[in-house]
Amino acid sequence: MTYVIGSACVDVTDKSCVQECPADCIYEGDRSLYINPNECVDCGACKLVCKVDAIYFEYDLPDEEYRHLADNAAFFTEILPGRDAPLGDPGGASKIGRIGVDTPLVAGMPKRSAH
Repeated sequence: MTYVIGSACVDVTDKSCVQECPADCIYEGDRSLYINPNECVDCGACKLVCKVDAIYFEYDLPDEEYRHLADNAAFFTEILPGRDAPLGDPGGASKIGRIGVDTPLVAGMPKRSAH
């Protein structure tokens, strides 16, 4: 079981969740953040501080956000554009920094204008 970052994070990336995560399992793509399901310890600290309500426990995902469950996992298991291998389970986002690419789902979403 894991927490999932949904569409409300796309083009926002507030990152307050990153600072709060004790497992260091929230990775930065280009337009969104992603929670590594194998590194998440299910504490919910990220959900509590998310200013845009983009984080859900996987069983609480609204129907319109359910596609992000598989998408968050795909960020780590599939080869992303410009990469030679899947990201896998690096053992902490702070070790590797910003990834700079997104899954096809997030990359294909309409861009939001700056607020």
